[in-house]
Amino acid sequence: MKYFVHEKGLCESSDIGDDTKIWAFTHILPGAKIGAGCNICDLVFVEGDVIIGDRVTVKCGVKLWNGLRVGHDVFIGPDASFCNDPFPRSKVYPESRPQTVIENGASIGANAVILPGLRIGRGAMIGAGAVVTRDVPANAVVCGNPARITGYCGQNPPARLGAEVVSPSLALGGGGRPATLGVGGCALMPLPSFKDLRGTLVAVEFEKVPFVPRRHFFVYDVRGDKVRGEHAHRECRQFLTAVRGSLNVVLNDGRSAREVRLDAPEYGLLIEPMVWAVQYKFSSDAVLSVYASHSYDNEDYIRDFNMFLEAVTGLQGASDAHNAV
Repeated sequence: MKYFVHEKGLCESSDIGDDTKIWAFTHILPGAKIGAGCNICDLVFVEGDVIIGDRVTVKCGVKLWNGLRVGHDVFIGPDASFCNDPFPRSKVYPESRPQTVIENGASIGANAVILPGLRIGRGAMIGAGAVVTRDVPANAVVCGNPARITGYCGQNPPARLGAEVVSPSLALGGGGRPATLGVGGCALMPLPSFKDLRGTLVAVEFEKVPFVPRRHFFVYDVRGDKVRGEHAHRECRQFLTAVRGSLNVVLNDGRSAREVRLDAPEYGLLIEPMVWAVQYKFSSDAVLSVYASHSYDNEDYIRDFNMFLEAVTGLQGASDAHNAV
């Protein structure tokens, strides 16, 4: 046996990976699968139809019920609760349990509650005490009851991006030249602005945009707790300006990530192909203008973050054996 079970722990499963440690007063039922290098702390209960990936930490007091699928490098904080029956009744047993999937690298805070059948995206961060009632996107930071997105995590290391929001006015520095962002060729670009007693005029000169626009659309009336985007384009390039109000844009090329605040029409954000982009924190009056280099083509979109990572870095997505649905 290449794994450790404390003398006061009870492990009835034989499918335990190398170097995993199972501590006192923990009970693991037959059929449960636990990967290598895991740390299963005191007072944890694991039912038989549970799959846990490699290098997972499960802190004290957690109960993992049938139907839970946990990816690699996941952290589950003390007393986090996972539900697997949307309408529980005493002595009434459903024929099957909905699967809850925790993708690779996600973290679940202490005392968080995860409702059944949800998917917690790769690298997501669930705040302590959050009540999660809907799927959580990759890299999102969620808090509250019900849980809402309050920020996004970067990568290498996965630090929170919120404290590093790029201000276009500072990034451009008044020099009139584009400012690169270090994410997939994306850049901030100043636009000609003219102010006088009559008001302000901002011009978008197509020959100065890095591509010839084929499509133009607006996004508005977005509630402040809602998220737009959450996709990458294979070929299409985009140029975003906040015509009114403000919003934040998170950019991720699979290796690095940045967050940009758009809050004035005097500058625009160039988003290159194969960059995952998310727009959130819309002000109530926000109007987002988007110029696109291509006409709409559904095949140009990558809407699944794991498929995006596979395309740009070769990383294995959530469809691996530990996250099989």
